[in-house]
Amino acid sequence: MDVVTFGETMVLFHPSSAVPLRFAGQFEKTIGGAESNVAIALSRLGHQAGWISRLGNDDFGLYVRNFIRGEGVDTSRVVFDQASPTAVFFKEKRTEQEPKVHYYRSGSAASRMIPEDLDEDYLAKAKYLHVTGITPALSESCRDSVFHAIALAKQHGVTVVFDPNIRLKLWSKEEAKKTLVEIASRSDIVLPGIEEGTLMTGRSQPEEVARNLLRNGSKAAVVKLGAEGAYYDNGNERGYIEGFHVSHVVDPIGAGDGFAAGFLSGLLRGWPYEEAVKLGNRVGAYAVTVSGDVEGYPYFDQLLKDNEEILR
Repeated sequence: MDVVTFGETMVLFHPSSAVPLRFAGQFEKTIGGAESNVAIALSRLGHQAGWISRLGNDDFGLYVRNFIRGEGVDTSRVVFDQASPTAVFFKEKRTEQEPKVHYYRSGSAASRMIPEDLDEDYLAKAKYLHVTGITPALSESCRDSVFHAIALAKQHGVTVVFDPNIRLKLWSKEEAKKTLVEIASRSDIVLPGIEEGTLMTGRSQPEEVARNLLRNGSKAAVVKLGAEGAYYDNGNERGYIEGFHVSHVVDPIGAGDGFAAGFLSGLLRGWPYEEAVKLGNRVGAYAVTVSGDVEGYPYFDQLLKDNEEILR
């Protein structure tokens, strides 16, 4: 594998019209999960990606596994849990506003992931391990699994990439900050959004956030700035990279995961940080042009054909 990642993916339902859920009568079904988003986007960009998780031994679990596998992602290390269900969530459309998300994931199969679910040989053969701050918020055993995965990666020389992806519906700011700062200190590359970086470091400027993360133990940091682009600092080079113009934002969810995949794709291709960050910005911009977490991620040949400015 070029990249291995693990975490919870849920079945996502979103109503066909922009109304409160209590008035919605028809829903469309797909999937949503930060880690599988990254794996799918990487697969479309031409890389070998593996996704590890626990799913319920139910129809929703089979649907999630089959969807991700159908995108070319290796799912051979997925565990089907006999006792716990696959989680679901609903995305409530709101006109001209970011969708409101409702989770039903307490006691899910993924929340029961344990360190023993991680295949050391499988992780050892990857170039990058991608982890997020969502997984340790699910349960104590999930938190232990994240630290175990990082330790295995370090032992085998696998580069650890960490996206904080803070979900305050899952835990408090205090608990999130403590755990995420500790994970960042053990990671090689950290990819926070500016708000996440501020929560973790107490700094408000991208340069200060990145500098603080490097002092904390990371080798590089890329601070995502939404439509404004991103700021990167790898200790040797640093700078701002402008975002790509999008004429109409349909759904912003999944853009950060698209950025992570594009950035990792650039590094896998041997590109310098500046070019890798540009690719991250571009893939993230594609993600916001359609509804759904993964539906907008481009294929690499699509990137080669399209103009620099994304107009749809």
